[in-house]
Amino acid sequence: MLNKINFIVNTDLTAASQVLSWFDRINHPPIPDTKIWWECQTLLMEGFANIVEHAHKDLPIDTSIELEAVRFSERIEIRIWSQGKAFDLDKKLAELSEFEDNELERGRGLKIMSVIADRLTYKQTADNRYCLYICKYY
Repeated sequence: MLNKINFIVNTDLTAASQVLSWFDRINHPPIPDTKIWWECQTLLMEGFANIVEHAHKDLPIDTSIELEAVRFSERIEIRIWSQGKAFDLDKKLAELSEFEDNELERGRGLKIMSVIADRLTYKQTADNRYCLYICKYY
């Protein structure tokens, strides 16, 4: 492990710039492939937005979201812990149409994440939260 950072933020989309600033700390020294770094940022922001807009939709804005990013020599792992409801990620991904068939402005985030990420899971943890796990190799 090269670096590990943690951050706790409220359930608020306006905190997205804070989340990105926090995540920038893991990119030192910079990942040589800027496309991979952009993909990691996209995965983080799509994951954060999905937790705020869906998992925490009916929860107070002061409900916390815990984030963790770990950089290894060949990959970045992102974990986002939520306090929302159960959600079957694999089932939802199977139900989603391909990009070409999706003319909606919204609803493509999970599909984007599944295409970019090398590993993507959403599982309940022992403390009754849910963890969105994202892994991207570089």
